[in-house]
Amino acid sequence: MVTRQAIVAGHFYPRYKPDLLKIIKDSFLDKEFGPGEEFKTLNKDERTIIGGVSPHAGYIYSGCAAAYTFLNLFKEKIPDTIIILGTDHIGYGKIALMSEGEWETPLGNISIDKELSERILDNSNKIINDESAFIGHPFGREHNIEVQLPFIKYCAQEKSVKFIPIKVAVKDFNVLSIISNDIAKSIESYDKDVVIVASSDMTHKEIYDTKQLVKFKERDQQVIEAFVNMNPEKTLETASKTTVCGSQTITSLLMICKNLNASKGKLLKYYTSSEKTGNISGYCVGYFSGVLMK
Repeated sequence: MVTRQAIVAGHFYPRYKPDLLKIIKDSFLDKEFGPGEEFKTLNKDERTIIGGVSPHAGYIYSGCAAAYTFLNLFKEKIPDTIIILGTDHIGYGKIALMSEGEWETPLGNISIDKELSERILDNSNKIINDESAFIGHPFGREHNIEVQLPFIKYCAQEKSVKFIPIKVAVKDFNVLSIISNDIAKSIESYDKDVVIVASSDMTHKEIYDTKQLVKFKERDQQVIEAFVNMNPEKTLETASKTTVCGSQTITSLLMICKNLNASKGKLLKYYTSSEKTGNISGYCVGYFSGVLMK
């Protein structure tokens, strides 16, 4: 079995289990930027929240926003499988998944759902099976899928939750629409509880004062508004005019969930790194948590 190593442990999040558990717990308990409550699941029979957007920066910056996303995805019930739609910072240029194996985290390894991966591959002529998109140099050194996994392991508790990494490295709306149909069709045919996460940070930009911060946030708000209104075309259009790094993952999430009968989008939390650190002057990144529900 192929194991993908935890490449950014010790960089984007702590390498050692006690430190990692602490920062995740603190992200949930943070009352200003996080949900302000410890994670717990209600173990309901039915699910209404089927997808969400989660950021992928260092946990000291974006962990609180990620806590909002995973709290909501896991609160109704702990899913069987999570599909993570990853973006591309390196120039991969294709759409690929890793169909089997496991990924390492300091909280324990997480296995890929081979059965659902094969269903997706069978249903799609756009999505390929390519380990090199996730393992090795340069494409496998992407952090944006990996940083979601410790939150999944934390919220899964004793359950053996599986996942599927999908790297979406194209931004053509028609192609995104096709793969979204393919993924939704595969989920519908699968008799397990599946949720979808889009990995994306928002705008990245240098700012120097509060006026620039206001304009910075207005750009992100346009993308968030399109998401909440469940308008994938508008989401891709507005995000593509910014430095949002996962315009294609958020757009695909919307279309997959709409195909799965999602009818409502909700903003859970938005803040910037400047607000989190209290340093307005300098490089600033926006972090957004939002969910889609039936």
